[in-house]
Amino acid sequence: MSEPTIADTKPAVMELEAGDYWYCTCGQSANQPFCDGSHKGTDFTPLQFTIEEKKQVALCQCKHTGNAPFCDGSHAKL
Repeated sequence: MSEPTIADTKPAVMELEAGDYWYCTCGQSANQPFCDGSHKGTDFTPLQFTIEEKKQVALCQCKHTGNAPFCDGSHAKL
């Protein structure tokens, strides 16, 4: 698998508490947009990101953003 699976064509908008998170880059996780280990055996690795303070975010689920893990609107071009 060299291309990620498109998990959804819209971002996951949610409020996250401060802390570290692991973003799914392969698109196979059952816990989108977060990693559940489904990438094992592929060339994909999860992306760790940190939220400094509680805030609302829009996390990419099409896996084509240029600003991972955040949505940049790339899903509109798929």
